[in-house]
Amino acid sequence: MRKRRGLLVSLVIAVAGVGAAWIGSKFWKPLGGRATGPRLDRIRASPHWNEGKFRNLIRTNKLAPGSFWRMIYKQFAGHEIRNPLAPIPINRLTARDVGARASAGLRAIWIGHATVLADIDGMRVVTDPIWSERCSPLESVGPKRFFSPPIDLSEVGKVDAVVISHDHYDHLDMHTIQTLSRRGAVFFVPLGIGAHLERWDVPPSQIRELDWNERAQLGPLTFVALPARHYSGRGVTDSDATLWASWAIIGPSHRIYFSGDTGFFDGLRDIGASLGPFDLTLIKIGAYAKEWADIHIDPEEAVAVHEAVRGKVMLPIHWGTFNLAYHDWFEPAERLVKAGSRRITFVVPRPGEIVDPAHVGEVERWWQQ
Repeated sequence: MRKRRGLLVSLVIAVAGVGAAWIGSKFWKPLGGRATGPRLDRIRASPHWNEGKFRNLIRTNKLAPGSFWRMIYKQFAGHEIRNPLAPIPINRLTARDVGARASAGLRAIWIGHATVLADIDGMRVVTDPIWSERCSPLESVGPKRFFSPPIDLSEVGKVDAVVISHDHYDHLDMHTIQTLSRRGAVFFVPLGIGAHLERWDVPPSQIRELDWNERAQLGPLTFVALPARHYSGRGVTDSDATLWASWAIIGPSHRIYFSGDTGFFDGLRDIGASLGPFDLTLIKIGAYAKEWADIHIDPEEAVAVHEAVRGKVMLPIHWGTFNLAYHDWFEPAERLVKAGSRRITFVVPRPGEIVDPAHVGEVERWWQQ
C-alpha cells in the first residue's frame, strides 16, 4: 500500500511538474530573452547605452509628469469611440494576388497596425509583422484586432526580410516571427532584440542586429537602422534593455523609410538629408496622447516627419487595428487628411489594398462607412 501511495504521489508530482512547465512556457516564452555574452558586450559598447539602459538622443519622458491619474481616468471613463461600430472594409487577398512581384519595382500592402508587406526592387520585406489576434504575451488577454488580416500568413509566400522597430507586443509578435523564421526570412533588428529571436528558435544565421546608423546588406537591398525617439521592454524588469529604431530600406531604384514608433526630434531632418528622398514612407499616425507626447507622434507631426525625411508618398501605419489610446479609432485618419491634403502626397488604404506609389489617386474616407 505504501509503495502504491508513493508511486501515486510521484505521479502527481510529475504531472504537476509537467503542467507547471507547460504553463510557464506558454507565459514566459513570449516575454523573450535577455542579452548575454558577446551580444551583451556589444550592447554595452554602444554609445547609446548609459547606466544600464538605452537612451534617446534627447531628453524624453515616457509619461508626462503628473499625468498618471489622468490617464487612469481616461482608461475607464473616456467617451471616445475606441472600437469600430461596424465591420472595417477589407480587401481580401489570396496567394495569387501577392504572388507576383511588383512590376514597377515598388508596391506595398497595409496588413494592419505597423505591418506592411512591401515589394522593393525584386525583394519582399515585411515591417513589424503581427498576424496574431492579440498584441499580448497571452493568447486570451490583451488588445484584440478590429479585423482579421486581409491575407492568411500561410498564403503570403516567401518573405526575404523582416524589419523590426522595437520589442513592444504590437510590433514584435512571437508566433508570427516563428512562422516567418521557418520559411527562411532574415530579420533586421535593433541591438538586443536578437536575444528574443533566439529564445524563439530563430537561427542566429537569420539575424542581423544593428545599432543606430549601422547597415547590413541582403541581396540588392541595404537596411539602415536609424534613430527613433521611443523606449522598449516586454516585462517589468527589462525597460530599455533593447534598442528601438526607425529604418531605411534602400534598393538600386527605390527607397522606403519606416518610422516604427517615435516622437518628433530634429534628427529626422538629418535622416532625410543623408538618405532621402524616400519613394515611400511608412509613418505612424495613431496611439497618441498628450500624456506620452514625447514618444508618439500625432497625425500632424506625422506629416512633419514625412517632410523632414524628404518623403514622396506617405502610407500611414499604427492606427485602426488595436484599441491602444484615448482617441476615436478613426480620428488619426481624419486628422491626417486635414493636415496633409495641401502639404504632402499620401494614401490611406483599406487593409489589404495594394498601393503603387507611382500611381496615387484621391483618398477615399472609407473609415466613415
